[in-house]
Amino acid sequence: MAWLPGRVTSLPTLVVVSGPPGTGKTTLAHAIARAVGCPAICRDEIKEGMVHATPGFIASDRDELAMRTLPTFFAVIELLLKAGVTIVAESAFQDRLWRPGLEPLQRLARIRVVHCTVPAEVALERRIRRIAEDPLRRAHDASRPVDAAVEALRHDAFDRVSIDAPWVEVDTTDGYEPGLETIVGFLGPGLVQVG
Repeated sequence: MAWLPGRVTSLPTLVVVSGPPGTGKTTLAHAIARAVGCPAICRDEIKEGMVHATPGFIASDRDELAMRTLPTFFAVIELLLKAGVTIVAESAFQDRLWRPGLEPLQRLARIRVVHCTVPAEVALERRIRRIAEDPLRRAHDASRPVDAAVEALRHDAFDRVSIDAPWVEVDTTDGYEPGLETIVGFLGPGLVQVG
């Protein structure tokens, strides 16, 4: 017997958390999800799960798992939205990847975008520390020499998601500015901070 979702009476909210690598997106996505009581779907966490079934995997800029993660990420989001689930979706995708995945979802959800920002040097320091401290990062960060000038150019050239939806910019350099309560308030009516 196939599962059929019940009738959804109002649209769920899709909170898109985006920004360059090292800007605190995953941490903020989980904080928002806890605050409103919904799941966080994080692109990197999906890829990390795929690594377990791929012995000998070595990350590269366009590796096979990255290509599989993209459609899986958006398929999971679509499945949950069709079931009426409010979710937080997080990735370092730039506009060229976010927009084609989000546009079909506009009929399924109220979309709100949270752009994470930090100075380039803060993002790079966080990424270097994360690679050293977290073995799961091998799913994402290829072992290549780090050139701070090149990384700063990449950071500054990040093309943020530009879908037609309300957005807020959050500086995550030291906590959140604006604060979590303000961010949750921005998400709209019906989403109240529960913690």
